[in-house]
Amino acid sequence: MQWDPFDAIERDVRVMIADPRWADVPAHTQAQAMAARLLLTPDGGCWLFGRHARWYRHDPADGQWHLSAPPADPRARASARPPHPAPLIPEHLLPTAADLAFDRGSTQAFVGPDVPHEVTHRLRALLDANRGMRQDASFVGGPLRAMFYADVPATVATMWGTVMWCAYAPAFDGNEVLLSMFGEFLARPLPGDDWVRWLPPMPLSALVALYAERLAAGAQDAALRLAGLAADTARVLLADPRFGPRAAALIAMVEPLRAQPWLDHPSWDVTAIREAWLARCPPHLAGAILAETSPGEHFRHTLYDMVRALSFVTAHGADPRAVGASLLAADVKHVAPEVATQLYPWLDSELRQTYYVTLSEPRHPLRGCWPRAGEPPAALRPPGRGAAAALLGAGYATGLAWCRLTGTAPPPRGFPTSAATVSCLIHERDDPLPGVPGTSSEWIRHT
Repeated sequence: MQWDPFDAIERDVRVMIADPRWADVPAHTQAQAMAARLLLTPDGGCWLFGRHARWYRHDPADGQWHLSAPPADPRARASARPPHPAPLIPEHLLPTAADLAFDRGSTQAFVGPDVPHEVTHRLRALLDANRGMRQDASFVGGPLRAMFYADVPATVATMWGTVMWCAYAPAFDGNEVLLSMFGEFLARPLPGDDWVRWLPPMPLSALVALYAERLAAGAQDAALRLAGLAADTARVLLADPRFGPRAAALIAMVEPLRAQPWLDHPSWDVTAIREAWLARCPPHLAGAILAETSPGEHFRHTLYDMVRALSFVTAHGADPRAVGASLLAADVKHVAPEVATQLYPWLDSELRQTYYVTLSEPRHPLRGCWPRAGEPPAALRPPGRGAAAALLGAGYATGLAWCRLTGTAPPPRGFPTSAATVSCLIHERDDPLPGVPGTSSEWIRHT
């Protein structure tokens, strides 16, 4: 087996940071230790395994370090060597034990591999136990009100909101049981088609609003029950790595209310309570709430995920970073070309140039990566169901991230590149075909 310097450095850094003495080492000494673990690739890129337990590439054009998925080509990885001299490492990129403790879960969407039966079974039992109205309970309020029938209790909306907030990429199979169990409560069809429900991201504020309304009305017990139900729902979702990171973060934010029900008393409005919840998220789960705390950084991380999910294109001699920039350009060009320039500050110079030329030059070779007639080109068809689900999830998450960053409404039929990936999964699903009587898609068919 060929020796991989990137894997070796990552293992070495993880061992070094796990040493309890690392936290007491002065920052300049930590930087020196990390400088001895930099890698230089033949293309001139200098690589650091740092903050968030991810790789950063030093850009000679601006002298800055940029979050960047490492090379996927085994030959490029194997040829990496220590740089001489090494560029300076800023303190904010030095890794911590909390960074390395974060479990990123899975980037797969919920198409192809279904949500495990044990998860849906436990959620259905929880829903059945909480669908009735208690005397002091309330109907759905806040941003989720329009989504449900008027007589649906807030407990149901809390469970739905928790599922949606915890999902890394809420693109669901049209037959997904996890969605069908809520069908009788929803007042409108979900966006998408028979194959995929392209659901918009759920902001934490929408979930907080259900709790805050009860607090503002003086119904503290009802508010605490909703918060507890969110934690219980998240605990069930932990079993699926596509929900796991955010589910763990939500539990950490709301679980303290069980023992200290007064924690949110000084904060009565949704904004203040949301900030209080986020402040309770421990450092090792900070990566799970980036969409709430830093939409720009969240976009960078989802793009990183998409580039990693494209690693299979190296078999065709392609560069996953260039392909990722091209697919980003395809989605922006189709959905909201007027916001294209707003993404420039969040891309390193190499990605920015690739993104720009692909957008601006109709005959550029990288436009060959764009879908045609709803199908990806042959070289972009992932090698298996897991790889296709990962690309679908990371691509959809990236689309939602740049939409959030630019204030763009996500397209109800999905982004072109993600929708094209679905064609690689249609015959790789766990469930019956849509349209067959008795399947779970019947409840929400579009007319």
